[in-house]
Amino acid sequence: VQLQASGGGLVQPGGSLRLSCAASGSIFSIRARNWYRQAPGKQRELVATITSGGSTDYADSVKGRFTISRDHTRTTVYLQMDKLKPEDTAVYYCNARRIVATTTYNYWGQGTQVTVSS
Repeated sequence: VQLQASGGGLVQPGGSLRLSCAASGSIFSIRARNWYRQAPGKQRELVATITSGGSTDYADSVKGRFTISRDHTRTTVYLQMDKLKPEDTAVYYCNARRIVATTTYNYWGQGTQVTVSS
């Protein structure tokens, strides 16, 4: 599975950005698509999840502001980020979790920088 993330950039506080993550390869066994982020000096944290069944979940810090979704082919996942705050500044990584038999595989995109600053 290959993941290609895009959509980061510089935005003012209160603004919006939409990140995209396109998957290719053996995507048929993917159980969940996730967005993580890592701010300087901090650990990588899970921001949002969408499962193969369409269920979504969010970190408390982004609930009500971020929305994860996917296209009808399930190859591209989006992260709509509204009401952005300076503390949302981080490198955002898309992730895909694939399960084959009893083995779990994690795949990562290359990361895209999001900077929220006036």
